[in-house]
Amino acid sequence: MVFVVGTIVLILFAGSLPSLLEAPLTEEPRSSIEATSSATEALETLEVKGRAPKTNYARAQFGDGWATVNGCTTRNIILHRDLEDTTVDEACRVVSGVLHDPYSGETIQFSKDDSSKVQIDHVVALSDAWQKGAQNLSKERRTQLANDPLELLAVQGAANQAKSDGDAATWLPKNKAFRCEYIARQIAVKKKYLLWVTAAEKDAMRAVLQGCPTQALPAS
Repeated sequence: MVFVVGTIVLILFAGSLPSLLEAPLTEEPRSSIEATSSATEALETLEVKGRAPKTNYARAQFGDGWATVNGCTTRNIILHRDLEDTTVDEACRVVSGVLHDPYSGETIQFSKDDSSKVQIDHVVALSDAWQKGAQNLSKERRTQLANDPLELLAVQGAANQAKSDGDAATWLPKNKAFRCEYIARQIAVKKKYLLWVTAAEKDAMRAVLQGCPTQALPAS
């Protein structure tokens, strides 16, 4: 049986999606991202270094696929958070919903039978993270990064593919209205996980934030 998820969630399994969204995937204390009042200020606290070699990078360095909490994968948790009018089956899978895509500005009808239309993007691409400090983190911490709701957004599949492993210097969302929030989220992730930026990346981030100097950092 499929249950419609609206204001009141009717999911009959241990741990509802909303409660999982509120619960952290890790108990490890995170680096403070609330210490600065804006993304502009936080950007200035990030270390600036060159890109390290991609040697030994593999998706498996960030864990074996999506983590699972109480039977729900991170992917489904993020789909439930970011889509509207979702339906969820007994296996905690989001089977349908509506995405107002932040990257393209388009509205997309999601169905698990054609799931490529909506993908989960790592806002800081894992390859980029690997080359800017993540290879110095523990495997456990990298797995936390790859499954952190702060780092994840449900987006149009085509936009996600176009972004690939680009950073702010090489790719920005087509939807200009979302760029400030996008850059703020990248900065928050990099601050939380002690990742650095390149000089070109910092310049690109600063250029976006000039149009929204008081843009706040997202908490999650």
